[in-house]
Amino acid sequence: MIRRLAATAILMLGLTACEARQPPVAVDKPAPAASAPAAGPAYKRAHSPTLAAVRKRGYLACGVNPGLPGFALPDVHGQWRGFDVDICRAVAAAVLGDANKVRFTPVTAQDRFGALQQGRIDILSRNTSWTFARDAGLGLDFAAVTYYDGQGFLARKSLGLASAEELSGARICVQAGTASEGNLADYFRARGLNYKPVVMDSEEEARRLYENDGCDAFTADVSALAAARSVLNNPNAHAILPDVISKEPLGPVVRQTDPAWTDIVRWTVYATVLGEELGLTSRTVEQARETASDPETRRLLGVEGDLGPLLGLSKDWAFQVIRQVGAYHEIFQRDVGQDSGLKLDRGLNALWNAPKPGLLYAPPMR
Repeated sequence: MIRRLAATAILMLGLTACEARQPPVAVDKPAPAASAPAAGPAYKRAHSPTLAAVRKRGYLACGVNPGLPGFALPDVHGQWRGFDVDICRAVAAAVLGDANKVRFTPVTAQDRFGALQQGRIDILSRNTSWTFARDAGLGLDFAAVTYYDGQGFLARKSLGLASAEELSGARICVQAGTASEGNLADYFRARGLNYKPVVMDSEEEARRLYENDGCDAFTADVSALAAARSVLNNPNAHAILPDVISKEPLGPVVRQTDPAWTDIVRWTVYATVLGEELGLTSRTVEQARETASDPETRRLLGVEGDLGPLLGLSKDWAFQVIRQVGAYHEIFQRDVGQDSGLKLDRGLNALWNAPKPGLLYAPPMR
């Protein structure tokens, strides 16, 4: 009996060992899923109520300075000319295909933001400085910087002044409702100097009072001082002092409620800058559209890609801007540069990669 039980136990152990030595049954594993290629950003066409209104109306409503040589001033035929005027013409070329479809509304320094907020104009292009309070507190957007400026002082050469710090106790003309008025107070207060502000409602009134010895100096943006000096009876008798007491980035302003319109104005400005950077002019852009091989030039001129439609514009919107109004250097040269009465140097308004680099820089067209 004991022997049978032992034999049975040995047999069972042997069977168990055999089962343990058998190879495991193979189980099919699911094949790894093929990795999908990474998807690019889903670009969507923007919608601008302002663009729709401008197209329905058939013209762009642009607010400009009532009369600032080089920036906005009617010529002898009543046609508006100037740097800020050309920015509006460029926007009209971009959105309507015709740079002449603009109606200009002169607005004072005190009324300029209200005109935009109330919808009387679509864009304010009026030598207006981009500041924190204006950007954050008015419900408005500064689309881009078109002109880098700073505040200075105009004085008679006969005074023999070498610096603005020598103006202690002077009567200084300044326009009301401008950044210049506050900058003037800050400058003298920081230096413990006294002065007498002579505040006038308009730039023209301040200039006339200065010319008639109603004040010892006139303060405004340096570009505005150059414009004022150009129309004085004896421009060579007056000098712009070397001091620049502020940063004044000037550019077009739009309502904050339409970000797509802000982009349209912004990229219109950038199109003129890129036009200069890529070596384009109003005279060569048509040939460039036919022969250019550079990818960015082809995208800018609408030969490749569909960038314009992303903003509700035609493919050739930037081509029309440069053909009808010009690249940035052409606008600058004829309105405020060496071909104008102001003869301002490019200075800070040179391209970032110019031999004498400036601050002008546009994002890539891609």
